[in-house]
Amino acid sequence: MPRKKKTAKTHRFVRPLMAALAMIGAVVTAYLTYNKLTGSTTACPTKGCDIVLSSPYAEVFGLPLALFGLLAYLGMAAMAIAPLLVSRPEQSDLRDKLTRWTQPLLFIGGTAMMFFSGYLMYLLTAEIKAVCLYCVGSALLSTSLFLLALLGQDWPDLSQPLFIGFITAFLVVVGTLGVYANVNAPATADSPSNQPGLEITTQSGPAEIALAQYLKDKGAIFYGAWWCPHCHEQKLLFGKEATEMLPYVECSTPDGQAQTDVCKEAGITGYPTWEINGERLSGAQPLEELAKTIGYTGPMNFQNSL
Repeated sequence: MPRKKKTAKTHRFVRPLMAALAMIGAVVTAYLTYNKLTGSTTACPTKGCDIVLSSPYAEVFGLPLALFGLLAYLGMAAMAIAPLLVSRPEQSDLRDKLTRWTQPLLFIGGTAMMFFSGYLMYLLTAEIKAVCLYCVGSALLSTSLFLLALLGQDWPDLSQPLFIGFITAFLVVVGTLGVYANVNAPATADSPSNQPGLEITTQSGPAEIALAQYLKDKGAIFYGAWWCPHCHEQKLLFGKEATEMLPYVECSTPDGQAQTDVCKEAGITGYPTWEINGERLSGAQPLEELAKTIGYTGPMNFQNSL
Protein backbone atom coordinates (compact mmCIF):
# COMPACT_ATOMS: atom_id res chain seq x y z
CA MET A 1 0.00 0.00 0.00
CA PRO A 2 2.76 2.58 0.82
CA ARG A 3 4.31 1.86 -2.55
CA LYS A 4 1.11 2.74 -4.38
CA LYS A 5 0.83 6.01 -2.47
CA LYS A 6 4.36 6.91 -3.39
CA THR A 7 3.71 6.22 -7.05
CA ALA A 8 0.52 8.24 -7.05
CA LYS A 9 2.29 11.16 -5.40
CA THR A 10 5.06 10.99 -7.98
CA HIS A 11 2.59 11.09 -10.85
CA ARG A 12 0.67 13.93 -9.30
CA PHE A 13 3.53 16.32 -8.58
CA VAL A 14 6.85 15.30 -10.14
CA ARG A 15 5.82 14.67 -13.71
CA PRO A 16 3.83 17.91 -14.09
CA LEU A 17 6.79 19.75 -12.59
CA MET A 18 9.15 18.10 -15.08
CA ALA A 19 6.81 18.99 -17.94
CA ALA A 20 6.62 22.61 -16.78
CA LEU A 21 10.42 22.94 -16.51
CA ALA A 22 10.87 21.31 -19.90
CA MET A 23 8.39 23.73 -21.49
CA ILE A 24 10.28 26.68 -20.01
CA GLY A 25 13.42 25.31 -21.63
CA ALA A 26 11.54 24.78 -24.89
CA VAL A 27 10.36 28.41 -24.99
CA VAL A 28 13.87 29.73 -24.37
CA THR A 29 15.54 27.47 -26.93
CA ALA A 30 12.81 28.25 -29.48
CA TYR A 31 13.59 31.96 -29.03
CA LEU A 32 17.32 31.35 -29.47
CA THR A 33 16.73 29.13 -32.50
CA TYR A 34 14.60 31.80 -34.16
CA ASN A 35 17.22 34.48 -33.53
CA LYS A 36 20.01 32.28 -34.82
CA LEU A 37 18.18 31.39 -38.02
CA THR A 38 17.04 34.94 -38.72
CA GLY A 39 20.16 36.74 -37.50
CA SER A 40 18.12 38.74 -35.00
CA THR A 41 19.69 40.31 -31.93
CA THR A 42 19.24 38.28 -28.75
CA ALA A 43 18.07 40.17 -25.68
CA CYS A 44 20.56 39.55 -22.89
CA PRO A 45 21.65 41.56 -19.84
CA THR A 46 25.29 40.52 -20.29
CA LYS A 47 27.61 41.17 -23.22
CA GLY A 48 28.79 37.55 -23.21
CA CYS A 49 25.61 36.24 -24.83
CA ASP A 50 26.51 37.58 -28.28
CA ILE A 51 30.00 36.10 -28.03
CA VAL A 52 28.74 32.69 -26.96
CA LEU A 53 25.83 32.51 -29.40
CA SER A 54 28.08 33.58 -32.29
CA SER A 55 30.84 31.11 -31.40
CA PRO A 56 31.50 27.96 -33.50
CA TYR A 57 30.16 25.90 -30.59
CA ALA A 58 26.69 27.37 -31.15
CA GLU A 59 26.16 25.25 -34.27
CA VAL A 60 26.10 21.48 -34.76
CA PHE A 61 26.01 19.94 -38.24
CA GLY A 62 25.29 23.39 -39.65
CA LEU A 63 22.19 23.85 -37.48
CA PRO A 64 21.73 26.00 -34.37
CA LEU A 65 22.59 24.12 -31.19
CA ALA A 66 19.48 25.68 -29.65
CA LEU A 67 17.35 23.72 -32.14
CA PHE A 68 18.59 20.44 -30.69
CA GLY A 69 17.92 21.79 -27.22
CA LEU A 70 14.38 22.66 -28.28
CA LEU A 71 13.77 19.11 -29.50
CA ALA A 72 15.21 17.66 -26.29
CA TYR A 73 13.01 19.82 -24.05
CA LEU A 74 9.90 19.03 -26.09
CA GLY A 75 10.68 15.33 -25.87
CA MET A 76 11.10 15.52 -22.09
CA ALA A 77 7.83 17.42 -21.72
CA ALA A 78 5.96 14.88 -23.85
CA MET A 79 7.32 11.89 -21.92
CA ALA A 80 6.64 13.49 -18.56
CA ILE A 81 3.03 14.34 -19.27
CA ALA A 82 2.02 11.35 -21.46
CA PRO A 83 0.80 9.02 -18.66
CA LEU A 84 -1.17 11.83 -17.02
CA LEU A 85 -3.19 12.37 -20.19
CA VAL A 86 -4.68 8.90 -19.77
CA SER A 87 -7.16 9.69 -16.99
CA ARG A 88 -10.06 7.27 -17.47
CA PRO A 89 -10.28 4.45 -14.89
CA GLU A 90 -10.75 1.81 -17.60
CA GLN A 91 -7.42 2.92 -19.14
CA SER A 92 -5.36 2.32 -16.01
CA ASP A 93 -3.37 -0.46 -17.70
CA LEU A 94 -2.36 1.88 -20.53
CA ARG A 95 -1.42 4.57 -18.02
CA ASP A 96 0.76 2.11 -16.09
CA LYS A 97 2.47 0.97 -19.29
CA LEU A 98 3.21 4.56 -20.33
CA THR A 99 4.63 5.23 -16.89
CA ARG A 100 6.93 2.20 -17.07
CA TRP A 101 8.06 2.98 -20.60
CA THR A 102 8.76 6.65 -20.03
CA GLN A 103 10.43 6.28 -16.63
CA PRO A 104 13.85 5.13 -17.95
CA LEU A 105 13.53 7.39 -21.00
CA LEU A 106 13.06 10.44 -18.78
CA PHE A 107 16.15 9.49 -16.82
CA ILE A 108 18.17 8.91 -19.98
CA GLY A 109 17.06 12.28 -21.36
CA GLY A 110 17.76 14.09 -18.11
CA THR A 111 21.20 12.50 -17.79
CA ALA A 112 22.15 13.28 -21.38
CA MET A 113 21.02 16.89 -21.10
CA MET A 114 22.80 17.44 -17.79
CA PHE A 115 26.14 16.06 -18.97
CA PHE A 116 25.96 17.93 -22.27
CA SER A 117 25.13 21.15 -20.41
CA GLY A 118 28.06 20.44 -18.11
CA TYR A 119 30.37 20.29 -21.10
CA LEU A 120 28.95 23.57 -22.36
CA MET A 121 29.69 25.13 -18.98
CA TYR A 122 33.28 23.96 -19.38
CA LEU A 123 33.43 25.60 -22.81
CA LEU A 124 32.10 28.88 -21.40
CA THR A 125 34.80 29.04 -18.73
CA ALA A 126 37.80 27.43 -20.43
CA GLU A 127 37.37 28.03 -24.17
CA ILE A 128 34.98 30.87 -24.98
CA LYS A 129 35.60 32.68 -21.68
CA ALA A 130 32.26 34.47 -21.67
CA VAL A 131 29.04 34.09 -19.70
CA CYS A 132 25.70 33.45 -21.36
CA LEU A 133 22.74 33.50 -18.97
CA TYR A 134 20.67 31.43 -21.38
CA CYS A 135 23.28 28.66 -21.26
CA VAL A 136 23.53 28.82 -17.46
CA GLY A 137 19.75 28.73 -17.15
CA SER A 138 19.56 25.73 -19.47
CA ALA A 139 22.18 23.93 -17.40
CA LEU A 140 20.11 24.52 -14.25
CA LEU A 141 16.95 23.27 -15.96
CA SER A 142 18.75 20.17 -17.22
CA THR A 143 20.12 19.40 -13.78
CA SER A 144 16.68 19.84 -12.25
CA LEU A 145 15.17 17.44 -14.79
CA PHE A 146 17.89 14.90 -14.03
CA LEU A 147 17.30 15.08 -10.27
CA LEU A 148 13.54 14.82 -10.66
CA ALA A 149 13.90 11.84 -13.00
CA LEU A 150 16.22 10.13 -10.51
CA LEU A 151 14.69 11.02 -7.14
CA GLY A 152 11.08 11.64 -8.12
CA GLN A 153 10.40 8.27 -9.70
CA ASP A 154 9.79 4.90 -8.07
CA TRP A 155 12.84 2.74 -8.83
CA PRO A 156 12.58 -0.86 -7.60
CA ASP A 157 16.36 -1.07 -7.55
CA LEU A 158 18.77 1.88 -7.54
CA SER A 159 21.30 -0.15 -9.52
CA GLN A 160 19.05 0.32 -12.57
CA PRO A 161 19.32 4.12 -12.83
CA LEU A 162 23.00 3.99 -11.88
CA PHE A 163 23.75 1.61 -14.76
CA ILE A 164 21.59 3.56 -17.21
CA GLY A 165 23.14 6.84 -16.08
CA PHE A 166 26.71 5.57 -16.48
CA ILE A 167 26.13 4.28 -20.01
CA THR A 168 24.26 7.44 -21.04
CA ALA A 169 26.92 9.76 -19.61
CA PHE A 170 29.71 7.83 -21.33
CA LEU A 171 27.97 7.96 -24.72
CA VAL A 172 27.17 11.68 -24.35
CA VAL A 173 30.74 12.62 -23.45
CA VAL A 174 32.26 10.57 -26.27
CA GLY A 175 29.70 11.83 -28.78
CA THR A 176 30.12 15.46 -27.73
CA LEU A 177 33.90 15.33 -27.98
CA GLY A 178 33.55 13.81 -31.43
CA VAL A 179 31.10 16.47 -32.64
CA TYR A 180 33.30 19.34 -31.42
CA ALA A 181 36.64 17.75 -32.33
CA ASN A 182 37.13 19.94 -35.41
CA VAL A 183 35.16 22.99 -34.31
CA ASN A 184 38.20 25.23 -34.67
CA ALA A 185 39.23 23.77 -38.02
CA PRO A 186 36.57 24.78 -40.57
CA ALA A 187 37.06 24.73 -44.30
CA THR A 188 39.72 27.33 -44.95
CA ALA A 189 39.97 30.16 -47.37
CA ASP A 190 41.88 33.38 -47.08
CA SER A 191 39.88 36.17 -45.48
CA PRO A 192 40.83 39.85 -45.72
CA SER A 193 43.00 39.44 -42.63
CA ASN A 194 44.64 36.22 -43.84
CA GLN A 195 42.80 34.28 -41.16
CA PRO A 196 41.18 30.94 -41.96
CA GLY A 197 37.48 31.25 -42.68
CA LEU A 198 34.55 29.98 -44.67
CA GLU A 199 34.82 30.37 -48.43
CA ILE A 200 33.02 33.30 -50.05
CA THR A 201 31.01 31.62 -52.81
CA THR A 202 29.07 34.64 -54.15
CA GLN A 203 30.29 37.03 -56.82
CA SER A 204 30.28 40.81 -56.53
CA GLY A 205 28.43 43.13 -58.85
CA PRO A 206 29.47 46.72 -59.63
CA ALA A 207 27.17 48.03 -56.87
CA GLU A 208 28.71 45.80 -54.20
CA ILE A 209 32.24 46.77 -55.24
CA ALA A 210 31.35 50.48 -55.27
CA LEU A 211 29.78 50.29 -51.79
CA ALA A 212 32.77 48.41 -50.37
CA GLN A 213 35.15 51.02 -51.75
CA TYR A 214 32.99 53.85 -50.41
CA LEU A 215 32.88 52.28 -46.94
CA LYS A 216 36.66 51.98 -46.98
CA ASP A 217 37.19 55.55 -48.21
CA LYS A 218 34.88 56.97 -45.53
CA GLY A 219 36.69 55.21 -42.68
CA ALA A 220 34.05 52.61 -41.81
CA ILE A 221 35.23 49.53 -39.90
CA PHE A 222 33.84 46.00 -40.12
CA TYR A 223 34.78 44.02 -36.99
CA GLY A 224 34.34 40.28 -37.31
CA ALA A 225 35.67 36.82 -36.51
CA TRP A 226 36.68 34.21 -39.04
CA TRP A 227 34.50 31.54 -37.39
CA CYS A 228 31.42 33.79 -37.05
CA PRO A 229 28.49 32.58 -39.23
CA HIS A 230 26.87 36.03 -39.36
CA CYS A 231 30.16 37.59 -40.47
CA HIS A 232 30.22 35.04 -43.26
CA GLU A 233 26.64 36.01 -44.19
CA GLN A 234 27.73 39.65 -44.37
CA LYS A 235 30.61 38.77 -46.67
CA LEU A 236 28.31 36.70 -48.88
CA LEU A 237 26.14 39.78 -49.37
CA PHE A 238 29.16 41.70 -50.68
CA GLY A 239 30.57 38.83 -52.73
CA LYS A 240 34.13 37.64 -53.11
CA GLU A 241 35.63 40.64 -54.93
CA ALA A 242 34.02 43.31 -52.74
CA THR A 243 34.86 41.41 -49.54
CA GLU A 244 38.56 41.75 -50.34
CA MET A 245 38.08 45.54 -50.41
CA LEU A 246 36.15 45.84 -47.15
CA PRO A 247 37.70 47.72 -44.20
CA TYR A 248 37.73 44.47 -42.22
CA VAL A 249 39.29 43.98 -38.79
CA GLU A 250 39.74 40.39 -37.58
CA CYS A 251 38.89 40.05 -33.90
CA SER A 252 39.65 36.35 -33.38
CA THR A 253 43.00 34.70 -32.88
CA PRO A 254 43.86 31.88 -35.32
CA ASP A 255 42.82 29.21 -32.80
CA GLY A 256 39.44 30.88 -32.33
CA GLN A 257 39.80 30.96 -28.55
CA ALA A 258 40.72 34.57 -27.84
CA GLN A 259 40.06 38.12 -29.01
CA THR A 260 42.73 40.33 -30.56
CA ASP A 261 43.96 43.36 -28.62
CA VAL A 262 42.63 45.86 -31.17
CA CYS A 263 39.09 44.56 -30.72
CA LYS A 264 39.43 44.42 -26.95
CA GLU A 265 40.51 48.06 -26.92
CA ALA A 266 37.59 48.97 -29.19
CA GLY A 267 35.17 47.24 -26.81
CA ILE A 268 33.80 44.84 -29.43
CA THR A 269 31.50 42.30 -27.76
CA GLY A 270 29.69 40.69 -30.70
CA TYR A 271 30.25 39.88 -34.35
CA PRO A 272 29.81 41.35 -36.81
CA THR A 273 29.97 44.95 -35.59
CA TRP A 274 30.06 47.88 -38.01
CA GLU A 275 31.44 51.25 -36.94
CA ILE A 276 30.22 53.98 -39.29
CA ASN A 277 30.39 57.73 -38.62
CA GLY A 278 30.71 57.08 -34.89
CA GLU A 279 27.68 54.78 -34.87
CA ARG A 280 27.81 51.06 -34.23
CA LEU A 281 25.59 48.49 -35.93
CA SER A 282 25.43 44.95 -34.57
CA GLY A 283 24.77 41.87 -36.70
CA ALA A 284 24.81 41.26 -40.44
CA GLN A 285 23.40 44.35 -42.17
CA PRO A 286 21.51 44.61 -45.47
CA LEU A 287 23.64 46.44 -47.98
CA GLU A 288 20.90 49.05 -48.36
CA GLU A 289 21.14 49.82 -44.63
CA LEU A 290 24.92 50.20 -44.81
CA ALA A 291 24.56 52.50 -47.83
CA LYS A 292 22.01 54.64 -45.99
CA THR A 293 24.12 54.87 -42.82
CA ILE A 294 27.34 55.82 -44.63
CA GLY A 295 25.60 58.23 -47.03
CA TYR A 296 26.41 56.24 -50.16
CA THR A 297 24.57 57.50 -53.28
CA GLY A 298 26.05 55.24 -55.96
CA PRO A 299 24.41 52.30 -57.77
CA MET A 300 22.06 50.29 -55.54
CA ASN A 301 21.26 47.31 -57.76
CA PHE A 302 22.83 44.83 -55.35
CA GLN A 303 22.68 41.29 -56.69
CA ASN A 304 23.22 39.17 -53.56
CA SER A 305 20.67 38.30 -50.91
CA LEU A 306 20.33 35.74 -48.11
